[in-house]
Amino acid sequence: MSSLNEIKELWKIANAVTFDVDSTVIQEEGIDELAKFCGKGNEVSNLTKQAMQGCMTFDQSLNVRLNIIKPTKTQIMKFLDEHPPKLTPGIRDLITALHARKKEVFLVSGGFRCLIRPVAEKLNIPIENIFANSLKFYFTEEYAGFNENELTSKSGGKAEVIKRLKEEKGFKTVVHVGDGATDLEACPPADAFIGFGGNIVRDVVKSRALWFVNDFNELIEALDEITNV
Repeated sequence: MSSLNEIKELWKIANAVTFDVDSTVIQEEGIDELAKFCGKGNEVSNLTKQAMQGCMTFDQSLNVRLNIIKPTKTQIMKFLDEHPPKLTPGIRDLITALHARKKEVFLVSGGFRCLIRPVAEKLNIPIENIFANSLKFYFTEEYAGFNENELTSKSGGKAEVIKRLKEEKGFKTVVHVGDGATDLEACPPADAFIGFGGNIVRDVVKSRALWFVNDFNELIEALDEITNV
């Protein structure tokens, strides 16, 4: 991608838009909040920062963090009940605007499907449009690991999701929006990447994203802008 105007044009004509979830669609990092809830907050938040800055592979980080938290099924259910997702300001209006223009919206996250489902429901995004990780539990409801076959459980997973979406659904133009290093990896195969810093600014993303926004209203307004390419 050679210019900001070209990215803005792709944003307008995109058939599908894929969003990261943590610190993008919602204001928090879901795994950090779950860790706090389980009494493991400080240990896990430091690892999350390293992962988002690209200091370790995502699957390494996910495995280490989950082995620290070891959430039980009961803890997950209680967390969901007591800690509803905090949507980022403007995201509801943005998703509504994209749907009104017949663009399909997907949530592509290295987080957990069980935590992201309530987010999708709030935004009227079909559950089948969630690509995320799955936790496993023993019959005693103790933590048993995560599904390593999920595409998003490893580095490069978001790119693989977008590649498959293009192949299987025939999308000609896909734009990805996110805040972290794993989001940068998604372009290509995404046709364009938009960096988001409304909740946290990650230097590696801001320095490499040709279009970096801090407010979703900028993306809403850009849907109808006239651009010269």
